[in-house]
Amino acid sequence: METQAKQTDTEIRDSEIDEELADVLTAISVVSKRLARKLTALSRQDRKKTEGGNPDEQDE
Repeated sequence: METQAKQTDTEIRDSEIDEELADVLTAISVVSKRLARKLTALSRQDRKKTEGGNPDEQDE
């Protein structure tokens, strides 16, 4: 009986740890996606600056 109770406790803890791990990995994924978007935007800005100056100004 005691062995079965220990096994059940372990299964519950394992389940809780798995759920917490999934939450952490999801959060890492969300942050990674945000960083990727920011890096892409910065890269585009740098390319625009090096290709022809400020895109809001007219060439003379």
